[in-house]
Amino acid sequence: MWKRRKKTANPRPALPLELCDLCGQVFPEQEAVLCHVPDSSAVAPERPWSDGLRRLTACGEAHLDTLRERYRRRPYVQEELWAAKIDRVLMHGPSALPLEQLACRTGLHAPEIRRAVAWHNEHLPPLP
Repeated sequence: MWKRRKKTANPRPALPLELCDLCGQVFPEQEAVLCHVPDSSAVAPERPWSDGLRRLTACGEAHLDTLRERYRRRPYVQEELWAAKIDRVLMHGPSALPLEQLACRTGLHAPEIRRAVAWHNEHLPPLP
C-alpha cells in the first residue's frame, strides 16, 4: 500500500535584497535608491556599454547624496578607463595580443592604448 505524503507549506520565496554602498545595510530591492555616476574605474564584463558609469545603491536619499558627492570629487581619468578596458580584454582571453587585435577588441586606437599602458605603469604599486 502506498503512503501519501503530508502536505507541507510552500516556503515563502525570498525577496531580492540590496546592499547600501555607504552603510552596508541590507534591505528589500524595491526600497533601493539608485543612480549612475561617472567613474573612470568602472567596467564590467557583462555590460561593456556602461563603461565609465558606476551604479550606486543606497538605503535612502541622504546616503545616495553622500555617495554622489564622493564620486563628484573623484577625478575622471580617461586613461584609467582605457586601461580597465584593456585589462578586461586580457583577463577574458589571451593574456597577450598584438596591438591591432587589442585595438579591435577594445575599440581603442593605438595612441589611446599607449597612453593607457603608460598610465597603468605609472600607477603600479611599488615593489617591496
